[in-house]
Amino acid sequence: RSSEITHSDLRLLLSIGDILANGIHREILREETAKQLDRLSTLRSIDKVLTSIVDQSVVLNFIIEQVATRLEIDAIAIHLYNPISHRVQYVDGRGFLTTEIQKTNVMIGEYNVGRVALNKKTLRKPSVTVEDFPGGNLIQREKFVSYFATPIIAKGQIKGVMEVFNRNHMTPDEEWINYLETLAGQTAIAIDNSQMFEGLQRSNFELSMAYEATIEGWSKAMDLRDKETEGHTQRVTEMTIKLAQMAGMDEDEMIHIRRGSLLHDMGKLGIPDRILHKPGALDPEEWELMKKHTIFAYEMLAPIDYLKKAIDIPYCHHERWDGSGYPRGLSGEQIPMAARIFAVVDVYDALTSDRPYRPAWTKQKTLDYIVENKFKQFDPKVVDLFLKFIAFEK
Repeated sequence: RSSEITHSDLRLLLSIGDILANGIHREILREETAKQLDRLSTLRSIDKVLTSIVDQSVVLNFIIEQVATRLEIDAIAIHLYNPISHRVQYVDGRGFLTTEIQKTNVMIGEYNVGRVALNKKTLRKPSVTVEDFPGGNLIQREKFVSYFATPIIAKGQIKGVMEVFNRNHMTPDEEWINYLETLAGQTAIAIDNSQMFEGLQRSNFELSMAYEATIEGWSKAMDLRDKETEGHTQRVTEMTIKLAQMAGMDEDEMIHIRRGSLLHDMGKLGIPDRILHKPGALDPEEWELMKKHTIFAYEMLAPIDYLKKAIDIPYCHHERWDGSGYPRGLSGEQIPMAARIFAVVDVYDALTSDRPYRPAWTKQKTLDYIVENKFKQFDPKVVDLFLKFIAFEK
């Protein structure tokens, strides 16, 4: 039999080759598809973290884990850029055997990490050299061979640099580089979101402090205007807060109680000095005008959004348990709890303080008066709580 390959044999071999080639091609496509799906899944996972967590350290740790796993590298480091000092500094990383990487703190433009930050371009070094790193010890001590770095950019602004290292030679394709850059883009979003959130928190805190300083200023101005009651506002505010805590009021309520206590006499800014500073008793007409200070307080504070929940005390602290108070004649539990608490404290401090028209009462005489006015002027439960408070304060 002849050993020559016939035309039919050749066609058969070519057919088998085509089948094998198609099979190999399909397997390559399958692997590439699986890899792309895995990478898309990773990006989706990062997106979920970015939309649910604003803590920068938590998000960076998650991204570092994903980069190290998906790109199959030995180590990764993230450095942030400080626009004030113009330095690039290490913040987090994984896979290092020593602490050398943590010493990274270089001017923009210096060494690999600084140049990447300055140029805003990915740097590829399949074969890395010692002199490209600060200190010169990182590569030798860690035994790194290949190195890649990409800028972390958000809204056109450099936020930092992501560095990846490998202890074996690497020559990744463009797809790998693109994925590294995409992950750096996700990192940029995380950092930008975190910095915006921290900035918002800081602004809110500063605004809140400005609000509180304004309230303190108002209360001091009122005390200075009415010199006979100087220190009264601070004392009743401190006592009211303590009593409200004993009554079980929550922390959110305490903020408004403090503000309301400080501003309880805000409406007296609308009372003429001739009435406010009158040494003797007020006549009926003067007394009617004096009672309007609670309405004046409401009219002053109601238009201010952040003080609306603090109005209860300035507006209602002269209401009485039996309904004989002012300005609306509320009774019992119709009177806001904060105002019921404050009413007892306010009377206690007023009676135990000297006034132009009378000397201060003794503590015991004042407590007797408060007890006598349970169910009349004061909420009986608040009176009982106040007696416990006073006993505890001894």
